[in-house]
Amino acid sequence: MKHFFKVFFISLFCFSLVIIGGFVMLNGLHGGNADATDIFNMIGSNKDERVNILLLGLEHERSDTIMVASYNTKTKKADVISIPRDTYVDRDGFVNSANNKINSVYTVKGIEGLEEMIQNITGIEIDKYVTIDYDGVRAAVDAVGGVEVDVPFHMRYTDPYSDPPLDINIPAGKQIINGDNAMEFLRFRKTNYSGYSGYAEGDLGRIEAQQGFVKSAIKKALTFRLPKVVAEVFPYVDTDFSLSEATSMAASCVGLSADTINFHVLPGTTQTINGLSFFVMNQAETKDLVYKILDIQQ
Repeated sequence: MKHFFKVFFISLFCFSLVIIGGFVMLNGLHGGNADATDIFNMIGSNKDERVNILLLGLEHERSDTIMVASYNTKTKKADVISIPRDTYVDRDGFVNSANNKINSVYTVKGIEGLEEMIQNITGIEIDKYVTIDYDGVRAAVDAVGGVEVDVPFHMRYTDPYSDPPLDINIPAGKQIINGDNAMEFLRFRKTNYSGYSGYAEGDLGRIEAQQGFVKSAIKKALTFRLPKVVAEVFPYVDTDFSLSEATSMAASCVGLSADTINFHVLPGTTQTINGLSFFVMNQAETKDLVYKILDIQQ
C-alpha cells in the first residue's frame, strides 16, 4: 500500500466508522505506563458501547498520519485523537534516535505492533484499523463532490524525488478541493520557495488544517448516500472491517451530526533532543483526555 490520508478519516468517517475509529511520560524522555493498566481495567464497563479504530495514512513504509477514533454506538458521538508522527515512544534498543518516533513503528512491527504501541501510550484498546492510499483519498473526496476549504496562504512546494513527485501550487482563499489536489493540500507543511510561507507550528499546524478538511468532508458525507461512499472507497483501503461491516456501520450513522464529532491532538510539546525534533506527550493531560472521552470517573 502506498500512503496517506489525513482524510482517511474521510474515508473512515466517510466510510468505515462511522465508519463507524500508556502512558509513556518521558521523564527526561522515558517513563512507565502503569496508568494505562488502570485505564484498561476501567474501560470494561462501557467497552461494548464503543468501537475504537486506528486510522493510518501511509507514506511508503511509515505511518505519516495516525489518528484514533472512538465511536459510541449508543450516543452516536465520536472523538478523534490525532497523534503527531514525531511522538516520542520507548522502543527496545533505541534512545533519542529517529527510531523513537512513533511513525517508525509500523515499518518494523506492522499494524499489530502499532496498535500495541497506541494502547501503551493512550490506554485505548484498538478494535479495528483502516489504512488508505492515494487512490483511496481521491475516491473519498470525489465521492462527496469535493471539499470546501479556506486555504490560509498560498501553498507552494515541490519535491521531484517524492513518490509520486510533489508539485503543490494551491492559491490562498476559499475553494473546492477535489480528489486530484486533495493529497497536495493534506500533505503540505512547509514551503521551499522564497516569498511563500508554511504553517508556523509545522506538523501541528498541518494537523489542524487536516482536521478542518475532515470536518468539512464529514458534513457532506453524513447523508443518506454514505453507504454508497463506503462501497466506492472500500476497494482502496486496507482494513480488518469487512465490506458488510463497514457499510452497516455507515448506515447506522446516517443522521449523525458533525457537531457530535470532536477532534483532539495528543497533549504534549515539541522538543529538540539529540538534534532531532520530537513531540513529547504530556502524561497527565493525556490521561485526563482519555478519561473524558471514555467517560471514566477519576
